[in-house]
Amino acid sequence: MWYWIFLAMPIIEKTIEFVKQRLSGDASGHDWWHIHRVWSNAKTIASHYPQADILVIELAALLHDIADWKDHNGNFDIGPKVATEWLQQFEGISHEQINEIAFIIKHVSFKGANAETVELSLEGQIVQDADRLDAIGAIGIARTFAFGGSRGSLMYDPNIQPKTAMNEKAYVHKNKGNTTINHFYEKLLLLKDRLNTETGKQMANHRHQYMEDFLKQFYAEWNGEK
Repeated sequence: MWYWIFLAMPIIEKTIEFVKQRLSGDASGHDWWHIHRVWSNAKTIASHYPQADILVIELAALLHDIADWKDHNGNFDIGPKVATEWLQQFEGISHEQINEIAFIIKHVSFKGANAETVELSLEGQIVQDADRLDAIGAIGIARTFAFGGSRGSLMYDPNIQPKTAMNEKAYVHKNKGNTTINHFYEKLLLLKDRLNTETGKQMANHRHQYMEDFLKQFYAEWNGEK
């Protein structure tokens, strides 16, 4: 407890301010409040796994989008680099913990239906689940349309079919003719079965069903049925 109060808490508090400054003004669904929700999700899941390193979990959650690869031409090393440089200034966090946080940040994102799966530590699994939970459900729907709008994607075109074998990098950077509705099939609806922890899986069930119901209503309204 004393360690947390005198060493860990200042790192957390200063990191929160750092992230807020870096992500202020983002309108793509990757703003501070996304980070806050992922952080909250991560702490909720971690409460069921007392053996996990909570400092690694909280810092990885707070820093996981500090320099998002989608905004840096697919460079997966930029986020870990920024996070490492930030954390190296603090006492109370070890070199091994910083390396683990950087590894989690590099591998936390969903990179496509057929992307290679990287084995994560329990801490990494918790942060990954927390991030994926914020990509589904009501929040996930809102973020998807915000992100699609920020990238100039069409809302929906029945003549453009989902490409479920593509990776996320291709969706973001190359396939400008894609639609936001297709992103449900290329990513969001795949996430429930790609969660790691039992707690995360339980939290995902209702959110996944909410998306299924949304799509049914969307198509009914699109076709003038309701």
